Amino acid sequence: MNTRIISIALLILFAIASRFVPHPPNFTPIIGVGLFAGAYISRRIWAFIVPLLILLISDVVLGFHTTMIWVYGSIILIVAIGILLSKKSKITSIIGGSISGSVLFYIVTNFGVWITGGGFAHPLSFQGLMLCYIDAIPFFLNTLSSTVLYSGILFGAYEILCRVVPALQLTKPVNE
Repeated sequence: MNTRIISIALLILFAIASRFVPHPPNFTPIIGVGLFAGAYISRRIWAFIVPLLILLISDVVLGFHTTMIWVYGSIILIVAIGILLSKKSKITSIIGGSISGSVLFYIVTNFGVWITGGGFAHPLSFQGLMLCYIDAIPFFLNTLSSTVLYSGILFGAYEILCRVVPALQLTKPVNE
């Protein structure tokens, strides 16, 4: 197994572990992991499988919910954003990816909460949907903060590793 795969796996394991420590609602690494996986895992199928597998394992441990399809679907789209980031991993691109991934997650998952009922009594109307989005703003702030933080850690740590470990200084992404 090569150094690049081990480095990426260790960074992702760090993010997975942080999913199981106490944290505010929606303050998780999963969007950052999705962006990172899309940007750095060269076998595209694995770029999608890794964050989905993390979600599945988390859901087995933490509990299944009615909005899983919306969460998993948004993560698939977020990995695609990460793939676009692989072409230019500048700090502004990573911040832009973090913001767009968080907004996408907010829009998709809260639509899922609204359409499935999600424990809330929002009517199935445009007004009900808007109320659902308004109620979710505090969760969005946590999502955005955690995505920027974890994306910064994952992308930043990998870039530092690339400078320290010459074997990692390969053109991204690389087919392995």
